[in-house]
Amino acid sequence: DEPTRKALLAVRDFFEAKGHEALKRELHEASWYQDFLDFLASRGIFALFATPAGPGRLVDRDSARWDTARNNDLGELLAWYSLEYWYAWQVTVLGLGPVWMSSNPQARARVARQLASGGVFGFGLSERTHGADIYSTDMVLVPDGEGWRATGEKYYIGNGNCAASISAFGRIERPGGPSANPADDYVFFLVDPIHPAYHLVRNVIHGQMYVAEFRLDGYPVSTTDILHTGKAAWDAALATVNVGKVQLAWASIGVAEHAF
Repeated sequence: DEPTRKALLAVRDFFEAKGHEALKRELHEASWYQDFLDFLASRGIFALFATPAGPGRLVDRDSARWDTARNNDLGELLAWYSLEYWYAWQVTVLGLGPVWMSSNPQARARVARQLASGGVFGFGLSERTHGADIYSTDMVLVPDGEGWRATGEKYYIGNGNCAASISAFGRIERPGGPSANPADDYVFFLVDPIHPAYHLVRNVIHGQMYVAEFRLDGYPVSTTDILHTGKAAWDAALATVNVGKVQLAWASIGVAEHAF
């Protein structure tokens, strides 16, 4: 369709205007690609591709829809030019997964507005000690009378330096001890990276992409921030990986095409 075609051509034109030599130089210098994020925001690229039709209507984006086929096309094109740039898209897809699967209307509307404004997103699942072993998450939410306070660390989290929101996975620590079924204590919640209780520790790699280690220290979580609890949180983690990590395949196709 024409909106998709225009968006993909605009992405191509951005990279062609920058040029191969500049892309290589910035890669070796590990330069942050703010110009790319500004371009995406000005054209509403990610909002077009990554907003389901329902939330799209909230922000007057009639052409927006979640379409895996065209999402793969965008991933293939971005990776043809640079895996570093593609990564911002890959992690945004993952960060949005738990939101669009959530039944929390406030969270969905908030993220739809952030996406429409050019925001990118993060997926706070893995932790340094045990990777993406979601049985063993050390991100703990403690009730405080009004909501919860979240404390813990996440590791290898893309866009952690610039995300409008991060979907974070953790567990609720209940006063009487764990539930009979520990899965009942799992939770997915939205994190605002500009909150003072969010601490960006570092980029854990040397590269243009930002793969963050971050820490929450008593971060306040309200009911409007909760995306999923219990088994639904567990399911959202696995389903998001299922719908998001497929982008790795199309990135590989783009890289192989460029190599040939």
